[in-house]
Amino acid sequence: MDTMLLFKIAGIGIAVALLVSVLKQAGRDDIGQTVALVGVLTVLLMTAQLLYRFFNVVNFTFLNH
Repeated sequence: MDTMLLFKIAGIGIAVALLVSVLKQAGRDDIGQTVALVGVLTVLLMTAQLLYRFFNVVNFTFLNH
């Protein structure tokens, strides 16, 4: 597995957590929720692309002899 992907996901998680915490302290909970949602969607898209590549490899391996 690509370890850089894991580091990217961890970095996004840390950055989002810090931003949400700072925005919560500033009283901007609505923007903090938006930042958290964008972070989750970004990670979801990254993993969806990885799953798409995985299923293409499985499909090619087992269906195309």
